[in-house]
Amino acid sequence: MKNIRNRIFFGLMALIVAFSFITYEDASPLSVLSKLGSQGQEVRNIQSRLKEWGYYKGSVDGVYGQQTKNAVIKFQKKNGLKADGIAGNATLAAIGLPTSSSSSSSSSANVNLLARIINGEARGETYTGQVAVGAVVLNRVEHPSFPNTIAGVIYQPQAFTAVDDGQINASVTASCIRAAKDALNGWDPTGGAIYYYNPRTATNRWIRSRPVITTIGKHVFCK
Repeated sequence: MKNIRNRIFFGLMALIVAFSFITYEDASPLSVLSKLGSQGQEVRNIQSRLKEWGYYKGSVDGVYGQQTKNAVIKFQKKNGLKADGIAGNATLAAIGLPTSSSSSSSSSANVNLLARIINGEARGETYTGQVAVGAVVLNRVEHPSFPNTIAGVIYQPQAFTAVDDGQINASVTASCIRAAKDALNGWDPTGGAIYYYNPRTATNRWIRSRPVITTIGKHVFCK
């Protein structure tokens, strides 16, 4: 009887160990969160984005060295993130790269980022005017002359005053979150505009020369 119990016990232990090994082997993270010493495609993606926006000056070699870490820290400081030089979920989402979260979380990150730029650029505008700013960002994503991601468009150097002066990090109002969702759902009050400006404050002659589509609130929207 004792021998039977022993065999059953050791048999169960063997099954537990085998199951644990299989589970461990099959488990794989959805994304590798990059930090100093990391290598691979995710690092290349980080370097490429930060190089495009002027934070990173080195080569896109897929090696997360000190220069890459310094570039990540600059980006984090600029965008109100924890400046630890580690490309964690929040930093990857701000850069516009996949994170270890689900695709629904990635969609949520797009809503939040779009809401932040709407808030920084148009929180004093009418609701339609807020949606219009979000629509311009999305129109640029689809336009061949601009980056093809929301983050890429928003962080393109000197594209938005709110990024340059830090207003993108201001507390986001509820209306700007709703406006971001409406823009992502296809509402475009601008009729396809890819630029806008405030005629009272704009000094750039080029932007004033663009063909005007419509005026919403204080902003003129144009092609």
